[in-house]
Amino acid sequence: MRWVVTGGAGFIGSNFVRRALLEEWCDEIIVLDALTYAGNMENLKPVFEHPGFTFIHGNIIRADDVDKALRDGADAIFHFAAESHVDRSIESALPFVETNVVGTQNLIDAARKHKVGRFMHVSTDEVYGSLELEDQKRFSEESALEPTSPYAASKTSSDLLVLAAHKTYGLNTIVTRCSNNYGPYQFPEKFIPLFITNALENKPLPLYGDGKNVRDWIYVDEHSFGLKLAFEKGVNGEVYNLGGECERANKDIALAICEVTGVGKELIQPVEDRLAHDRRYAIEPFKAKDKLGFRAGPSIEERLVEVVDWYRDNKEWWANIKNGAYKDYYQRMYAQRTGAK
Repeated sequence: MRWVVTGGAGFIGSNFVRRALLEEWCDEIIVLDALTYAGNMENLKPVFEHPGFTFIHGNIIRADDVDKALRDGADAIFHFAAESHVDRSIESALPFVETNVVGTQNLIDAARKHKVGRFMHVSTDEVYGSLELEDQKRFSEESALEPTSPYAASKTSSDLLVLAAHKTYGLNTIVTRCSNNYGPYQFPEKFIPLFITNALENKPLPLYGDGKNVRDWIYVDEHSFGLKLAFEKGVNGEVYNLGGECERANKDIALAICEVTGVGKELIQPVEDRLAHDRRYAIEPFKAKDKLGFRAGPSIEERLVEVVDWYRDNKEWWANIKNGAYKDYYQRMYAQRTGAK
């Protein structure tokens, strides 16, 4: 079985590629990745020598690159490639429209042309918008789509393009929407690896606003396995929420990271809240549990020690990132507000 994985050098995509090849979920994987700021070939090092691994340096916004990846056909496309950071989308929305919308349409067109067996579109819970802290409900697959950031709007658009391709052309599609991921190899602009790596360097932990914003967390391994289940058992044209059922306030996560890394909570420094900061994300995974046999696994508190240990043991990986182009971005977003250097 041959799979094409877009964005396979990123955090979630590389986790999926490593597991799929090393655990023999398929025979062959072709990774198509543009290697932008969040793509890192080091993430794929464990499978470099695997006989079923092929890497193509290309961008989904270029139709020729997509055709190259699919020229020998594919049993499935797993579409991870996306611009995915809310703060960056607020700074400049156009790259998100280009990659997440135009790029997805290029993949749809190529999937139809090359008769791909199944199109697996990896999306996010942010397409549903925000819930109030006191609200007891969670979003289901039937909830209205009400994105609040340019990033979320671009992902909503890509979801709708994929679902429209199923209805219009009969393309075999699955859309999955996942809650916030965490784990090894996550780019250190994201909340948890940013706070872990800063704590390990005894640097400020820049917490947005009052820190009460709630996110639903899932370990990246469980997300990858959920995608495998959706590919194998999902119904053509359906949407599945892969929720972690682990809602935590950002401040509580920050305090937990302080405890595990052994730093004082005084490192937590409130910074000006970002624009349109969604208050609470929560998705109901009942459908995925009932129809796919999906389970989210242990809570974040049970996982956090091993995650911190990974970042402690792999400082060279994240230090190289934070000393490069990321450093300029960090200065713009946080350092001016906290006095961090």
